[in-house]
Amino acid sequence: MNPLLEKFYTPFETPPFHLIHIEHYLPAIKEAILEAKNEIEIIKSHQDPDCANTIEALDEAGSKLNTISGIFFNLNAAETNPEIQKLAREISPLITSHSNDILLDPILFDKVNKVFEKKNDLDLDEEQSTLLDKTYKSFVRNGARLNSEGKGRLREIDRDLSQLGLQFGENVLEETNKYELHIVDRIDLQGLPEGVVEAASQTATEKGKEGSWIFTLAFPSYIPFMTYADNRKLRKEIYLAYHSKSSKGDKLDNREIIKSIVRLKDERAKILGYAKYADFVLEERMAENPVKVKAFLEDLLLKSKPKAQQEVRELEEFAKNLDGIERLEKWDFAYYSEKLKKDKFEVDDELLKPYFQLEKVVQGIFETAGKLYDLEFVENKAIPVYHEDVTAYEVLNNMGEHVAVFYADFFPRAGKRNGAWMTSFKGQKKSARYDQRPQVSIVCNFTKPTDKRPSLLTFNEVTTLFHEFGHALHGMLANGKYESLSGTNVYWDFVELPSQIMENWCYEKDCLDLFAFHYQTGEKIPSEIIDKIKKASFFHQGYQTVRQISLGLLDLSYHSVDPATINDVYLFENEAMKTTELLNPVAGTMMSPSFSHIFQGGYSAGYYSYKWAEVLDADAFELFLENGIFDKQTATSFKENILSAGGKIHPSLLYKKFRGRDPKPEALLRRAGLL
Repeated sequence: MNPLLEKFYTPFETPPFHLIHIEHYLPAIKEAILEAKNEIEIIKSHQDPDCANTIEALDEAGSKLNTISGIFFNLNAAETNPEIQKLAREISPLITSHSNDILLDPILFDKVNKVFEKKNDLDLDEEQSTLLDKTYKSFVRNGARLNSEGKGRLREIDRDLSQLGLQFGENVLEETNKYELHIVDRIDLQGLPEGVVEAASQTATEKGKEGSWIFTLAFPSYIPFMTYADNRKLRKEIYLAYHSKSSKGDKLDNREIIKSIVRLKDERAKILGYAKYADFVLEERMAENPVKVKAFLEDLLLKSKPKAQQEVRELEEFAKNLDGIERLEKWDFAYYSEKLKKDKFEVDDELLKPYFQLEKVVQGIFETAGKLYDLEFVENKAIPVYHEDVTAYEVLNNMGEHVAVFYADFFPRAGKRNGAWMTSFKGQKKSARYDQRPQVSIVCNFTKPTDKRPSLLTFNEVTTLFHEFGHALHGMLANGKYESLSGTNVYWDFVELPSQIMENWCYEKDCLDLFAFHYQTGEKIPSEIIDKIKKASFFHQGYQTVRQISLGLLDLSYHSVDPATINDVYLFENEAMKTTELLNPVAGTMMSPSFSHIFQGGYSAGYYSYKWAEVLDADAFELFLENGIFDKQTATSFKENILSAGGKIHPSLLYKKFRGRDPKPEALLRRAGLL
């Protein structure tokens, strides 16, 4: 028996991770593809296609395949190994081919087209109308109108892109895992907080090098070292290792993969009748086209760069006065920035971390969700998990009804890629007969507890946790009819609103008082420290804004130019980012070969979304500030019009329903101290 093909006899039909083995995936995927094909054939057999038997049936088709592939690819990101990676290279083309079989099927498209042509004669509600539009566009935007030669080439491109994306991610993960900064002399640890040293000692012990210290390129190790290590030479060494990932001319080098990905995406767009890949992507975004995106980023750059340059000059002067640094380098920035912040605001991560014990922050997030949206999170050990570090919760509403399953996976390991993200094992959908509730997960990389102390978060990690939890709320509170329009299935430049708005609560006393207690004394975080946190929130906002703009411009450049002009990735990146450069360039380092968001994830031609959504979240949170951060009426409106609505109508309309008007960009500039 294959547990992936049987009914899941687990709480809430969650994935039976304890029963699933690697050998189950490929047969299950193949069987689920056959089942999905049969469902498609039934849809094609209808002589009189309508919304129910064609459009809604298509949205439902392949649900088993979606569940199985979702489990597999989530594990490939959070708990992978060479066997899973090898299997991914076999499974990915199968799923890509199946998707193309659907979207390039002329008979099926004819059925969809007939329903679309009589749309105005159908009595559709707004969700049905959106689903019909989305279904029709997905066929057209994926080649349904092409001739056989065009369809054939599109299949080849999609197959190659799926493989290249996997290889890109595997190379970055292997590069991240293989580097070790092995320290044997305690003097090289000067400046590092005790907890960071303990974690490095534990890492060394786990790697069979007891009595020494190991730092890696995983965020909880790399970032503290760059922030606190007094040894400038070692900061440079680990900086160069981090920023040269997958660009060393060996088998893990991603530069040729980048050129192939960009070339294939450009060709794909041209086959479909678009000038550039960015035109294709942005047609289905709030921003609409590359011209608007570039204008948005350049306008923001104009407003933020003078402040950023002023911040860098101040830091250069500070470093020179403190340590005689004649030329501030990129491996100095975090180190002196932290010292300057402490000097100006009397607050730094080491002062704050004792108040942010992971378990208490998690409970604080749960309590925040309870106050805002009447949710309760109950740990459920009967729900299977894929790793011992993962915790599963049942989510209930204030009437005790089941809302969702929530998984939390917080610590780094060899099989997990860097960063933080939200994902889903099962989406939400409902009909007159049932309401399928979602199963949502957030995956992070925080410092593990040691024998001497619990996991303590930096303030930046607290905001990261709130950010990902905002995505999770978007998934958990979904309340739509169709899975493809439910939860986070919205425009990419809208999907960051629910996540980024949650970060705002981290700066508010009424929220911090829920969870910010000293892990040793139990003392509540003092009001004067909260005031310092708020004042420090403006610190280096110009620099951080320019940094995000630089990544958005780099992404837009890759997907807006003739790929034939990208002969050298290093030179191309430098040219794309030159207007945003604030510190001396470092030869041999670059962002692109490890820029997983755009070459492995779904942010191609969409990285600007983070700043775009910041405009929305800053403007939206001002309403909470006006009415109270836990004001029930405001929270209910945000829940109903944003979190629960998914993508049932255009996001600009949803935002107006919540805010009563279009967003005002000045809110972002006010919050960042740029006005």
